[in-house]
Amino acid sequence: MRILVTGGAGFIGSHLIDRLLLEDHEVICLDNFYTGHKRNLLKWLDHPYFELIRHDITEPIRLEVDQIYHLACPASPVHYQYNPVKTIKTNVIGTLNVLGLAKRVKARFLLASTSEVYGDPEVHPQTEDYRGNVNTIGIRSCYDEGKRVAETLSFDYYRQNDVDIRVARIFNTYGPRMLENDGRVVSNFVVQALRGIPLTIYGDGSQTRSFCYVSDLVDGLMRLMNSQHQGPINLGNPDEYTILELAQAVQQKINPSAEIRFEPLPQDDPRRRKPDITRAREWLGWQPTVPLSQGLEYTIADFRARMLTPDGVPSASLS
Repeated sequence: MRILVTGGAGFIGSHLIDRLLLEDHEVICLDNFYTGHKRNLLKWLDHPYFELIRHDITEPIRLEVDQIYHLACPASPVHYQYNPVKTIKTNVIGTLNVLGLAKRVKARFLLASTSEVYGDPEVHPQTEDYRGNVNTIGIRSCYDEGKRVAETLSFDYYRQNDVDIRVARIFNTYGPRMLENDGRVVSNFVVQALRGIPLTIYGDGSQTRSFCYVSDLVDGLMRLMNSQHQGPINLGNPDEYTILELAQAVQQKINPSAEIRFEPLPQDDPRRRKPDITRAREWLGWQPTVPLSQGLEYTIADFRARMLTPDGVPSASLS
């Protein structure tokens, strides 16, 4: 098939492109390189089935494709809060443009939504029928509400225009190619430990997250795209860890004597986060297979290689 991946130069998008090209699909990557990087795609630049287009999805584009994975949007608080109006535009205008493209060419469309649609949840674990607890005027709402609107648009295009949609709600994902400065907890801890500076925990470390290795997530996205289920479907690892437990796990793997420092908790930081993946198991036959300890080893090796080379490109690819 001919497949479009918006945000394909990013962390998750580039891993998805790896899988699609290895399965002999023709892939078009669309990215404005705000958080994506060409180094993630270097091995495919001369591939006859791969095309890279520098483009911002807030501007329309015309292409002929069979499937669209819509991943374009900064996903870490540091980056989506840097320009919140741009984040909203990407989620709303960008999604409108990509849905319009799917409508015109009759392509199947998959939205990479997020667990942030649940906000600071009052239901635990989070099921897909939970409607969330989101602060509509908080510093995270440009992303949280933006993704909620993107879901609304997707289902409205399905009901009004018969667009063939899929909606995935992605929970915390980690792995090689994460940005060193994205502010997410795994990359923060790994970079801090490798640099020999204190690991920073915001709050008392009792808040929880669930960490899904990127290869597991990509498998879930592809299963959803090629299933007969629209979703929304949670994709994430249901194993739940406190932030303190994660810090200690990274500490033990890199520098057991590293200091842990506690800082005030940011506004609207969710207290607990854990997906109920019953739908994914029953509808897609999917569940994560990479344990946190193993995934951290792959991730640490990738960060260590990048931090030791001047151009930031690892000498060996780990995925």
